[in-house]
Amino acid sequence: MTPKLSKELADALRDSQTGELEVVNPENNRIYVVVDGDTHRQAMDALRRQQDRDAIAQGITEMEAGEGVPLGQAFNEIRAELSLRQRQQ
Repeated sequence: MTPKLSKELADALRDSQTGELEVVNPENNRIYVVVDGDTHRQAMDALRRQQDRDAIAQGITEMEAGEGVPLGQAFNEIRAELSLRQRQQ
């Protein structure tokens, strides 16, 4: 189910200068931001890319500090966990 905006909210969103609208849930006073779907998807994609970059940078930092396991060992552990045939050496 996709709820529809009330006329009041649609008018407020149309009149907003930023293309976004803060709304408050009166039951718990939580604030939500209403934006169009394309803007939301672009923001979420950008967030995922940033999180990926951060995870890669952290992995490089850990590797350079000598943390972690050798790549061959990691692959062997993954194969074992997934019940895949072990690679012949």
